[in-house]
Amino acid sequence: MNQPLHTTDLSLELLHRGKVRDLYAIDDAHLLLVATDRLSAFDVVLPDPIPGKGRVLTTLSKFWFNQTASVARNHLTGIDPAEVVARGEREQVADRALVVRRLKPLPVEAVARGYLIGSGWKDYCATGAVCGHVLPPGLPVASVLPDILFTPATKAALGDHDENIDFDRMSEIVGRETAGQVRETTLALYRHATAYARGRGIIIADTKFEFAVDDDGLVLIDECLTPDSSRFWPADEYRPGTSPASFDKQFVRDYLETLDWDKRPPGPKLPAEIIDQTSRRYREALERLTG
Repeated sequence: MNQPLHTTDLSLELLHRGKVRDLYAIDDAHLLLVATDRLSAFDVVLPDPIPGKGRVLTTLSKFWFNQTASVARNHLTGIDPAEVVARGEREQVADRALVVRRLKPLPVEAVARGYLIGSGWKDYCATGAVCGHVLPPGLPVASVLPDILFTPATKAALGDHDENIDFDRMSEIVGRETAGQVRETTLALYRHATAYARGRGIIIADTKFEFAVDDDGLVLIDECLTPDSSRFWPADEYRPGTSPASFDKQFVRDYLETLDWDKRPPGPKLPAEIIDQTSRRYREALERLTG
């Protein structure tokens, strides 16, 4: 196994180092998006990378971008990342980078929820609603929602927490027409993906997308239906009323919840067995979904 990559060091201009991805400028029309092995939880980047994680994220994103191309245009270019970096830098980008179109992202995240879990569950327990969607009383955790919910969020800066918002607030930020297009495209992507994944034994409980806008309309960007942006549950273990085992970083979140940590930087170190099991879960999600 290759050594985990926590941080890249390329000769291209570094534009942004996010929680997981490092973003470099290639030229005025193209960007290099590199998925490192960093892991964030509760919006804090943890000190220990997860071996192979960046390659899983990149491979799955490419798979889903191609799988959903009939539903939404995306930012892939097909250019080989090895062609845009120096020869001695190719190992840093091998199987973990994408050359994408250079577009300005919308300042919101588009979340689709099919099940009552995570921050949606917390909102429901407190208010009986999720991002303005009033739900029937008495629903158990992880229950199937009566309808798929579109629950946007503001995009947080590094170290801050995303904030769930309702559709009206999103419309104020991006405009009502664009907000409506994002909502419809998000729900269409989610329906397409959940039908495919269910046939391979995985429930996609929820997921988030990011979009940009060009002269022709919406463009799906960043990542797509990965264990970092989605909750993947094994369908044969799903039971409403309990939080199912998952193929995503919820496993790490559950471990961190047992610690005396205030969810502020710096994040705690992870035991070797947690790192190994997390790596295995990411790889299993990839293998189940792509074969």
